[in-house]
Amino acid sequence: MNNKAWFYVGLTSIFELIWLYGFNRAEAPWQWALVVLFIFMDLNFLAKACQYLAAGTVYAVFAAVGTIGTILMDTFLLEQTISSAMMVCMALILLGVLGLNLSDPSADEEEENHG
Repeated sequence: MNNKAWFYVGLTSIFELIWLYGFNRAEAPWQWALVVLFIFMDLNFLAKACQYLAAGTVYAVFAAVGTIGTILMDTFLLEQTISSAMMVCMALILLGVLGLNLSDPSADEEEENHG
């Protein structure tokens, strides 16, 4: 696996969660400017990750981290409740992303092309 690619996937996932949190909390114009800055940085890291990995793989991880991270932020930072059904669904999302990544035949080709 290409460490640089997964580094960018990690960054885009973290920046997505940062701007999503900011979206809930921003009030002042400078705060909204920071949210927009984080959105642009997020998209930049997303594009860089797609240079090294298949876009479907990158987006699957990106969307899964965004979905699960948002639910966890809502639960722990915004004090919303989480049901056992939601936890099961989050586990299914993780299993689905893992399955897609493990069964992606282009992953070996991407590694050969960029490794």
